[in-house]
Amino acid sequence: MVEASERDPGARPTEPGGAAPDRAADGPSGSAELRALPPLPRSLVNPDPLVFVGSAAWFVTFCVLLITQVALGDGPGVWFWTALTGWLLGGVGLLVIRWQRSAARRGSRGAQQGL
Repeated sequence: MVEASERDPGARPTEPGGAAPDRAADGPSGSAELRALPPLPRSLVNPDPLVFVGSAAWFVTFCVLLITQVALGDGPGVWFWTALTGWLLGGVGLLVIRWQRSAARRGSRGAQQGL
């Protein structure tokens, strides 16, 4: 495999994920320093709205299928069970987010930060 520096001598090295590191301007000695990126706004990293809206959509789908399939006598089909599972897993996701937040507040070492 040919490295980027072999194809283009002026190319910047990449990190293991394939992205070029964010570097400050080269100083007089020619060395590049890593620069800290600003944190993302809270509205972009907060998973609550996305999980809540997804769970609500699965709940509405479940209710519609409950009325149309079960109450009208066709019996529950695969979409009925899929909607029920989506709704329940969304609830589990909200519980996990809540659990991680409480662990972060307690100062637990294994807690995910930034939720």
